[in-house]
Amino acid sequence: MTTERPRIAMIADERETLRGFLEFHRATLAMKCDGLSDEDLRRQSMPPSTLSLLGLVRHMAEVERNWFRRVMGGEDIPLVWSDSFDFQAAYDAREATRAEAFAAWEAEMAHARRIEAEAESLDVTAHAARWGTDVSLRTVMQHVILEYGRHNGHADLLREGIDGTVGA
Repeated sequence: MTTERPRIAMIADERETLRGFLEFHRATLAMKCDGLSDEDLRRQSMPPSTLSLLGLVRHMAEVERNWFRRVMGGEDIPLVWSDSFDFQAAYDAREATRAEAFAAWEAEMAHARRIEAEAESLDVTAHAARWGTDVSLRTVMQHVILEYGRHNGHADLLREGIDGTVGA
């Protein structure tokens, strides 16, 4: 996965803007993990939390899988790390490796990109059974961007705690 963040077009249509911010945030999480060992990536924030950079990667793989494949794509597939739809289960990465977490995340991003690209418009809807409502691709993209924004803030703090790297 590249750790160079794409430039976000400052003047673009809505879909290109959403796509740009989503790719920017995906690359930001990868950048926060760049150059770290598996041990560093598994380092937890503070007891009792199991939150780690690797846990965030795993969590975002679940988020991408759920919103794009399960909801928008209508695929009847389980989450990767939980049989009970516990998105927090992915955070516990004490036994995880960069290779398995990043492979899952990259696969889910590829599916998400395909599903988004194949959709006729942002107004395409699908039924989100878990919430008992229909949802548009626009809303899904905005939600996933917000998830990344929130968790990239966590990633900033985790990375600083590991080796002092801050910013960008």
